[in-house]
Amino acid sequence: MPALLRMKVYIDGKYFDEKNAKVSVFDHGLLYGDGVFEGIRAYNGRIFRLEEHVERLYRSLSYLGIDVGLEPKEMIAISEEVVERNEPLRPAAGDWWVAQRISRGVDAIGDEGWAHTGPQVIVDCTPLPLRKRAAHFRDGIDVAVPSIRRTPPSILSPRAKTHNYLNLILADREVKRAHPEAWSVLLDEHGNLCEGVGSNIFVVRGGRVYTPREQFVLPGVSRRTAMELAAQLGIPCEERDLDLYDAVTADEVFLTSTSLCLCGVRSVNGQPIGDGRAPGPITKRLTEAYVALVGTDFVAQYLSRLG
Repeated sequence: MPALLRMKVYIDGKYFDEKNAKVSVFDHGLLYGDGVFEGIRAYNGRIFRLEEHVERLYRSLSYLGIDVGLEPKEMIAISEEVVERNEPLRPAAGDWWVAQRISRGVDAIGDEGWAHTGPQVIVDCTPLPLRKRAAHFRDGIDVAVPSIRRTPPSILSPRAKTHNYLNLILADREVKRAHPEAWSVLLDEHGNLCEGVGSNIFVVRGGRVYTPREQFVLPGVSRRTAMELAAQLGIPCEERDLDLYDAVTADEVFLTSTSLCLCGVRSVNGQPIGDGRAPGPITKRLTEAYVALVGTDFVAQYLSRLG
């Protein structure tokens, strides 16, 4: 984070300087990962597809049985105000990751006598990691598959974006111990490609684009955007089961995520994809269409932060 930036944070109806923003040590999100969240990218201070993210947020809340006490339109308005209050800091930050974080809050189970119980709502924005991830747009991403499998939907649906990321975090730590700059992509319970920490994977073969089925992944808004753009460009795109063979023999591979938007992959498990140069031609076409859609050249935005 750029030095001395003090973002304004919304917590339960009030705004705080980031250093003064606090939650209870008894909050269920802290104690158990019992909550949901959304992370949204802003382009020059404009939040991208905020309504879609809030719709997914409320589906996640419904899955966990949390009544947040706010209408979606109120969550949208709060998110926009948080960005507006932090606008003076944006030139130093570069651009924002905007997040809504909702936990079950403090849940009284006896005679504790707490004045406030029930859901807690936090809305914040933090600088995008433009410098940290700039090299991915120059060189391509290295993907590695960990031994840890993704939690199956029969146990906990990955379609809900919950605070409980331990499965993904442990898998990513395994990958980064061997390859610090690599991005993890987990396999599902059947041995098919699944997803990474906040990223979806696509493979390209013979001019067609494929991505894992929604049942086994968080259906990212960036993922959906890439699929819509493929349809507009006349590039066939479909969901299907994909295993590691499909990835390492692909013509191209790319990832979508909130922060990256869309970025080419140069290797999977150390094996070069295609000629080992990323992005490939279809990835490049989709990236150009993505840039046109959001009205910001995010590739140039990243590359400008290279040392």
